[in-house]
Amino acid sequence: MTDADDPRVGLTGYGTYVPDSVITGEEIAAESGIPEEVVIEKMGVREKRVCPPDADHATDMCVNAAEEALADADLDPADVDLVLYHGSEYKDFYVWSAAANVAERLGAEDAFAVESYALCAGAPLAIRQAKSQLLADAPETALLVSASREEDLVDYANEDSSFMFNFGSGACAMVLERDPEDARARATVRESAAVTDGSFSEDVVMPAGGSRNPPTRETVAQGLHSLDVPDPDGMKERLADVSLPNFLDVADDALDRSGYDRADLDFVALTHMKRSFHDLLTEKLDVDHYYLDEYGHVQSVDQILALDEGLARGLVEPGDVVCFLAAGTGYTWAATVLEWHG
Repeated sequence: MTDADDPRVGLTGYGTYVPDSVITGEEIAAESGIPEEVVIEKMGVREKRVCPPDADHATDMCVNAAEEALADADLDPADVDLVLYHGSEYKDFYVWSAAANVAERLGAEDAFAVESYALCAGAPLAIRQAKSQLLADAPETALLVSASREEDLVDYANEDSSFMFNFGSGACAMVLERDPEDARARATVRESAAVTDGSFSEDVVMPAGGSRNPPTRETVAQGLHSLDVPDPDGMKERLADVSLPNFLDVADDALDRSGYDRADLDFVALTHMKRSFHDLLTEKLDVDHYYLDEYGHVQSVDQILALDEGLARGLVEPGDVVCFLAAGTGYTWAATVLEWHG
């Protein structure tokens, strides 16, 4: 669908990394007091990966995933012009560039490093951002990395934050190149769409640690350094009215801008969410998908994990239209369309 004379951006490689340690739905149920059936069937977490306290920090996981992605793309780190981190803001240090650290550790000596945050909506938007930069500016090769271990910030005793009990850990990386040779392009990046409803901007917070409530002995003693939902019932009620329409709108808009519609869509790589909503959304889109119940929700890593599992199961084939579809607290919904070549 792309004009042959127009420059294009291709996905030439990707990689994933997940920690070895596993916590099961049964263990989450025992720790939280929520029935096991609810954790596994409703929340959709059979198991998820978690990081040890002294290893698998965000940059460690990014480096592992990036090395796999570069090997998949048959590129050396020196070939990378841009390193873009779009993972969790909870990383090795606060007020710190994980992107610069990853670039240095990989040996991407000619790359500049930047970061982009859209929380769990990050993957489609990071691809959109990198594609735009590759088409408009001098870089020819971009390495996108993401990681999350926000499971560290979940308090299983806090029922108000139970919708985050699915948080797991892991990382992904993608290589995007301007005008790659056809034989090297695993996919062509098409168009994107996004929408934000800022009325949700303070519905999910870590109460202490920022400038409004700096860390002190008291904030630590009061347990204010874990994720919380101040008004869970209110958020759920307001979100119920807008979430499905916004998911469908950004998917439809991205498809339309790419010259497609829902009938052309073959696979959706979707943010992990409760099973019933996942089933409803994929039914509306009438599309193949993979449910991440063995990973949980790994922030903006979800889309590559779902794509990888879809490929392994034969759900994605050459010629397929793929949509990376995501939502993140804030609340932002985002979609990016790719044409898969294999």
